[in-house]
Amino acid sequence: MASPNGGEDFETSLLSFEKLDRASPDLWPEQLPGVAEFAASCKNPITNSPPKWMAELESEDIEMLKELGSLTTANLMEKVKGLQNLGYQLGLEEFKRKSLTLLTVSAVTPAFVRAVTASWWDVS
Repeated sequence: MASPNGGEDFETSLLSFEKLDRASPDLWPEQLPGVAEFAASCKNPITNSPPKWMAELESEDIEMLKELGSLTTANLMEKVKGLQNLGYQLGLEEFKRKSLTLLTVSAVTPAFVRAVTASWWDVS
């Protein structure tokens, strides 16, 4: 069994007084490029001016952001589905208008219809 003094000697032998600072790029290489620059930019004092992206927003846009931020996940998904459906309906409406225009003009010039059809659907 070890003596009481031997235990203290063992603990002191485990102590290390080596300074491990991040000054050496060999010991502590930058693992993600650009992180050091980002960290340095975060140390700058925060200004009272709004970010560039927020300076371009109008009050209606900010109200919309607040409204969307207050929605629950399910409500936000409903909103997104509604926007997708609206986009689909607008696409159908545009297709109907193009088709109606094509039918109206086709009575005038069949060559025009062939040219327009070729440009719409890349048919030659």
